[in-house]
Amino acid sequence: MIPLPLARIAEITSGALSGMADPRAVVRGPVVIDSRGVEPGSLFVALKGARVDGHDYAAQAIRAGAVAVLATRPVEAPTVIVPDAAAALADLATAHAAALPQATVIGVTGSAGKTSTKDLLARLTARIGPTIAPVGSFNNELGHPLTVLRADADTRYLVLELSARNIGHIQALARIAPPRIGVVLNVGTAHIGVFGGKEAIAKAKGELVEALPRTGVAVLNADDPLVLEMASRTDARVTLFGRSEAAAIRAEDVVVDERGRASFTLRTPSGSGQVRLKLYGAHAVENALAAAAAGYELGLPVATIAAELSEATPRSRWRMEVTDRPDGVTVVNDAYNANPDSMRAAFEAFGVLGKGRRRFAVIAALRELGEDSAALNEELGRLAGGSGLAGLIVAGPDAQPVLQGAYAAAQAAAAAGPPLAGGPPFSPAAGAPPFPQAAVAPFPPGAGGPSLPPVIGGPPMAAGPAQPQQTLILHVPDAAAAAAELAGWLRPGDAVLVKGPRAMGLERTAELLLGGATQ
Repeated sequence: MIPLPLARIAEITSGALSGMADPRAVVRGPVVIDSRGVEPGSLFVALKGARVDGHDYAAQAIRAGAVAVLATRPVEAPTVIVPDAAAALADLATAHAAALPQATVIGVTGSAGKTSTKDLLARLTARIGPTIAPVGSFNNELGHPLTVLRADADTRYLVLELSARNIGHIQALARIAPPRIGVVLNVGTAHIGVFGGKEAIAKAKGELVEALPRTGVAVLNADDPLVLEMASRTDARVTLFGRSEAAAIRAEDVVVDERGRASFTLRTPSGSGQVRLKLYGAHAVENALAAAAAGYELGLPVATIAAELSEATPRSRWRMEVTDRPDGVTVVNDAYNANPDSMRAAFEAFGVLGKGRRRFAVIAALRELGEDSAALNEELGRLAGGSGLAGLIVAGPDAQPVLQGAYAAAQAAAAAGPPLAGGPPFSPAAGAPPFPQAAVAPFPPGAGGPSLPPVIGGPPMAAGPAQPQQTLILHVPDAAAAAAELAGWLRPGDAVLVKGPRAMGLERTAELLLGGATQ
C-alpha cells in the first residue's frame, strides 16, 4: 500500500488515536484482518465475528510487528478507534484507490466463473504492467478493500472480483475502487434463494456496468440474454464475447480433448489466434473469452492473448483441480463452491474426463436456493444419479431431495438397459474384502421422506444380462466420512469428482483421497 501515517488513517476513517498511538507512525502494509498475517509495518483490523473477536488478538498483532490496530474499542495497543471497523476499512480503501496515480481498475462479476476469469485476466494484464488481483475469492465487503489496499504507487492494473448477496452490494464495492472496465460473465442461479429470481440477480450484477464512466468499457456475454440486456444500462462502450456471431471476441471450432480441455480459434476484429487451454471443462472457454475481450480492450496483441491463455493453469485452489494418483486414480477437486449451473458444468466435464472409466462423485445439497431448494436439489440428484456413475456419495445435511432424485434417475437408467458403470465390471483384487451388499438405504435414519429400498450396497460387480449394473447411492455425515468410504471402493484407473457448497468443506475429501491430512 501507499505508506500512511496514523494521523492520516484516523482522518480518513473518522477515528481517534488511543493507547499512546504515535500520529507520525507510518503504516506501510499490509492491512490484515487475521493476526497471523501481520508483518512489520502492518495495520491490524480487529473485527468481531460470531466465534472470534479480533480485539482479543491486538497485543499479539503488535508483537508481530503491526504499527497499530484499527478497532471499535480500546485495546492494549496503539489504536485507531472507529465506530465500525468494516466501514472504516472500506473508507480507507476508497481513499487509497483514489490516490493510486496510474492504476486501471477492472471489475469482474457473474454467477459462475468469476475467480477463474479474474485469474486469467490478471495473467494477461501482468504482461503490460504491475498487477494486483485478489487471492482466491476475496470479493466481498472485506476481501475487496483488503485487495485494493495491497496496491501501491507502481500498480498499473487492479483486477477485482465483485460478488453480490443482495441488491446494492456490487454498487458499494464499485464505489471503493471505481472500475474503468467491467466484465459480466453470466446470470445463473447462485444465491437465487436470497435474490428471489434470476431477474433480481441480473439487476444486482448489472450494477457493475452502471458504475462505469462514459469512457469505460462494458465486456458482456453475448450468449446470455440477461447479460446482453445490460448494454442498455451503461453509457460505456460495449464489447461482446461469446460463441455467437454477434460477439466481437468469439470462439470458433471448439474441440474438447479426452481430458476435458478445450481448444478453439480466438476470433477478434483484428485477427485470430489458436488457443489450447490447460484448464479443464468446456465452460472454461467462456471464462477465457471474457479475459481475452478485456485484454483486447487494453491493447494486447491477439497472439499474446492466445499464448497466455494457452499457458494458464489454475491459480486459485479447489477449482477443477485434476490430480492423478500414482495408482492411476484421477481426483477432480472442484469443491470451492457449487450452484446448479456449476454442478451441470462439472458433471459435463467429468463425463468427458472419465469416459471409459469407473466414475464416482461426492456431492452435497446446495444452499441458498430459497423456496426452490427442494426442487433444485432433486434436480441435482437426478443429474448425478443419471450420469453413469459407479457410485455416488451425498455428504452432509438436507440430503433427502438429492438422494430422492439420484435414486429415481439411477433406477430409470438401470431399467433402460446398458450398464452404468462407465467402464469394465468391477472385480475385487486378490485378498480384498468383499463389499457389503444392500448395506445402506438412500435415506439415513430420521431423515424423513419415503422409505425406499437400497440401490446397491457396493460398487458394481459383474452383472449378468438380466441385471445391469447400478449406481451405489450412499449418504454420509461429512467430508471425512466420504473419503473413508471411497478409500475402500477405488481401484486403479477410477475417477472421482468432488464438488459441493463451500460450507461443506468437501475439499477435505479430495485432500484425504490424495494422501493429505484433514484441515
